[in-house]
Amino acid sequence: MVLEVALLQVIPSQETAFEAAFAEAQTIIASMPGYQFHQLQRCLEKPSQYVLLVGWDTLEDHTVGFRGSPQYQAWRALLHHFYDPFPTVEHYALVMGSGCAS
Repeated sequence: MVLEVALLQVIPSQETAFEAAFAEAQTIIASMPGYQFHQLQRCLEKPSQYVLLVGWDTLEDHTVGFRGSPQYQAWRALLHHFYDPFPTVEHYALVMGSGCAS
């Protein structure tokens, strides 16, 4: 599994609208081949900062499959106007941990 980690800086005062748009957008990503799970978490100290975690079967399921799909254009239209600056997105592979398969 590959873990996508996106640090999302939402424009202050747009958090409620962003969360409503994300509620709609999450059905898009969840329908993609290679998708495993996602979590959107909001920072307690900085309420306009979020982290999005998405589990994918492979890196290419995200970078080629999702980002190259027509569904990504709908995702982009729903969410990208909330970000300033544009998110940093990185991908991770599990090395070790408790309570998870390696």
